[in-house]
Amino acid sequence: MMGDSLPRYCPRCAAPLSPGRPPGDRRDRLLCRACGYVYYHNPNVAVGAIPFLDGRIVLVRRAIEPGYGLWTFPGGYVEIDESVEEAAVRETREETGAEIRLERLLNVYSFPVSQVVLLVYVAQVLGGVIRPGEECLEVATFAPVEIPWRSLAFRSTEQALHDLLKY
Repeated sequence: MMGDSLPRYCPRCAAPLSPGRPPGDRRDRLLCRACGYVYYHNPNVAVGAIPFLDGRIVLVRRAIEPGYGLWTFPGGYVEIDESVEEAAVRETREETGAEIRLERLLNVYSFPVSQVVLLVYVAQVLGGVIRPGEECLEVATFAPVEIPWRSLAFRSTEQALHDLLKY
């Protein structure tokens, strides 16, 4: 459970956190012995959109880690002041310049030990100027038979595209 990405100090009182098991819990957690705070290491919520433009799938090649140089659909973390649908539209605009309409939820993807629960939507491009955003090396469209399967960034990317195309 302990790792570099976990907090060392209590966000309430700044006392050190230490491993322990809260009463009634089945897992070890990080506990604050000073104020009783329990740190739950849970995944973050992220969204993705698989936009279609003229019958082709819009993908981006990542300019950031993880997955630098690999392909995925636009996506990212949901902010506290937006819905998952708003986040999918925003992330797509930021990464591709496309204005989209969400058509349906494709699926929800989660894997043990992953830091993310990912909701993926199918979308249609309505407009905008297609261009790579700051986190992308390029934006391209692919017919289903052209998808760069060996150069996809994440397990969830591959699984969502398989689900979409019923492979």
